[in-house]
Amino acid sequence: MLIRSAFAGLAVIPPPSALGETAESVARRLAEGGGAVAEAEGRIVGAVLWDVRGESFHLGRLAVSPSWRRRGIGRALVEAGGVEARRHGLRRVELGTRLALTDNRRLFASCGFRETTRHCHEGFTEETWVSLERVLE
Repeated sequence: MLIRSAFAGLAVIPPPSALGETAESVARRLAEGGGAVAEAEGRIVGAVLWDVRGESFHLGRLAVSPSWRRRGIGRALVEAGGVEARRHGLRRVELGTRLALTDNRRLFASCGFRETTRHCHEGFTEETWVSLERVLE
């Protein structure tokens, strides 16, 4: 499964909860909220899940196959989320990422996101992840 393989190589503690995703859990999230995929050479090489949370549009599980990274797929999926947020009449898009994933944080910053709040995973005393938001124009 794409999401698990994309998150499997991340050396972060605690391990990503995305490693517990199954075809059934992804199908349920798609039915409840939605998402988008990127296809190349007849296979899915990227995906993102989303849902509406109050007045915000939340992006989650952004995943790009390791062999297809740095080709603009992640950026295109983030932008697809922005289009969907606008379709829902929402102007704020939110997501979270690990503090240790500096490439992800740079990507999101280049897509117009700003870091808002740092958090600790349960059982940790140091900050491990950050919330980000983008206000759509």
